[in-house]
Amino acid sequence: MKGRKCIYSVVVPLYNEELVINESYKRIKEVMDSTSEPYEIIFVNDGSRDRTSEMAKEICKKDKNVRLLSFSRNFGHQAAITAGMEYACGQAIIVIDADLQDPPEVILEMIKKWKEGFDVVYGQRSERQGESFFKKITAKIYYRLLKCLSDVDIPVDVGDFRLIDRKVCDALKKLPEKNRYVRGLISWLGFKQTSVKFVRKERYAGETKYPLKKMLKFAFDGITSFSYKPLKLWTYLGLIVFMSGFIYLAVIVCRKLFTSYAVPGWAIVAVIILITNGAVLISLGTVGGYISRIYDEAKGRPLYVLDEKMGFEEDEDGSNG
Repeated sequence: MKGRKCIYSVVVPLYNEELVINESYKRIKEVMDSTSEPYEIIFVNDGSRDRTSEMAKEICKKDKNVRLLSFSRNFGHQAAITAGMEYACGQAIIVIDADLQDPPEVILEMIKKWKEGFDVVYGQRSERQGESFFKKITAKIYYRLLKCLSDVDIPVDVGDFRLIDRKVCDALKKLPEKNRYVRGLISWLGFKQTSVKFVRKERYAGETKYPLKKMLKFAFDGITSFSYKPLKLWTYLGLIVFMSGFIYLAVIVCRKLFTSYAVPGWAIVAVIILITNGAVLISLGTVGGYISRIYDEAKGRPLYVLDEKMGFEEDEDGSNG
């Protein structure tokens, strides 16, 4: 960052995006050129297994405004975003995925809000096109559940598509967490925030990089990063089950002493045991999730490992190129 100077840094995480990278670069470049201000595009190759890396290198060689960071393996979307922000030199840093579901043209509206004095401008989805009903309804439920559970005001229907000011980026870099939920961390930091509504498009090409398994992990990371309420929930549930057991015991004793009614079989007992054991296992899993996060943080391993970088020569020789 020593020798590079620009107003905008556009961070674009890449994972197996050979079908979209050229079109994504073209549209982002058109948008940024229209600002008539200095900018850079930072591609972060998150261990892609297709031709994404080679194609990104070709773009980097042809365009002096493009940089490339390549991970040694796949470290995840949040790690890629973090790496791009750490190497960005802009006064405003914009994060956008390469799949073109988030239209690059919205960046101009974000820049306008930033120049009005806002430190964080996030894209808020007013509509999601090309997604299944299941994906839409689960996403809607998740964002509202997270908002309900969290003590931090995390906006709903918002992804990582956003613009942040340099001071926000610098503050974010000081947060050492390994299991990162970047959109939540930015909300936690505070500063002056606003939104720009947009219609989320269907993927330009290729397949989603967030199948159900990754979505569930990402959702769990978000909840455990910003809420202790799931732990409290199981405490309350345990108390309810405990008291229910005593009430049921009292009912059985009273029936035995004061009526001729006999408790038929042990079916109800078996059901209660299954329910309570299930609740215990779920609560242990929840506690285990929090403990695993503590374990990850305690290991102190880096969030990512770089294999290669291009376009950052100015930083190494201290010149402006």
